[in-house]
Amino acid sequence: MAHFQRNILAGAVTVIPILVTVFVFGVFVELLSDIGRPKVVILANAVEPLSPDLARWLLEVPWLSSALAIMLTLGMFYLLGFAVTRLIGRRILEAIEGWLTRIPLVRTVYGSTKKLIEAFNNETDKGQKVVLIEFPHSDMKAIGILTKTMTDTVTGAELAAVYVPTAPNPTGGYLEIVPRDRVILQDWTVDQAMTFIISGGTNAPSTVRFSRTGKVVASANPGARVRDIDQIATPIPRRAPAI
Repeated sequence: MAHFQRNILAGAVTVIPILVTVFVFGVFVELLSDIGRPKVVILANAVEPLSPDLARWLLEVPWLSSALAIMLTLGMFYLLGFAVTRLIGRRILEAIEGWLTRIPLVRTVYGSTKKLIEAFNNETDKGQKVVLIEFPHSDMKAIGILTKTMTDTVTGAELAAVYVPTAPNPTGGYLEIVPRDRVILQDWTVDQAMTFIISGGTNAPSTVRFSRTGKVVASANPGARVRDIDQIATPIPRRAPAI
């Protein structure tokens, strides 16, 4: 019985990551297919006068229809990316964004989503946006993405807005506003942080800056120089509150 249970567990441990990968990949492929399916219908209607059989295959053969829908979607993404990197494409995008900002609810959703995506993608030259914050107490840390810095109007202290993704689904999470001098910047990239979260901590760089003081003896990114952590997150002098 012990031998049987051990083999069952080994088989489950082997197949579960494969099933999860297939599931996630399948959802992504299905999404691309759904986006491109209306374009397949348009294409089939366009070729029907020339070749009724080809039009019927495009609509009735599932694998052919899905493959063509995915290729059309990827092609659309490529053309869109190519366009927005050109002057005319940027002007059109700005016009569309200007139209969206006139709709109250759409403006809030679109603007917030765009800023969040930009915060995830843009990493400043002064350091990565991946940070650790003290949660739920000072001896435990949560990994997050620093999205914005602000100033306390009362004390003048610098504050940091940190988005903390949840595992294993990083699209869900919560927002924390913490003192800037309590944030520990990391040498991790955003991709490394997302991989760490999705994998439940099993896939991570070999080093992490857990403390705010002391020397950095190793880095998660090759070529990084040894430096003092205090230079990364130096406490901001606080002004006394007005009486």
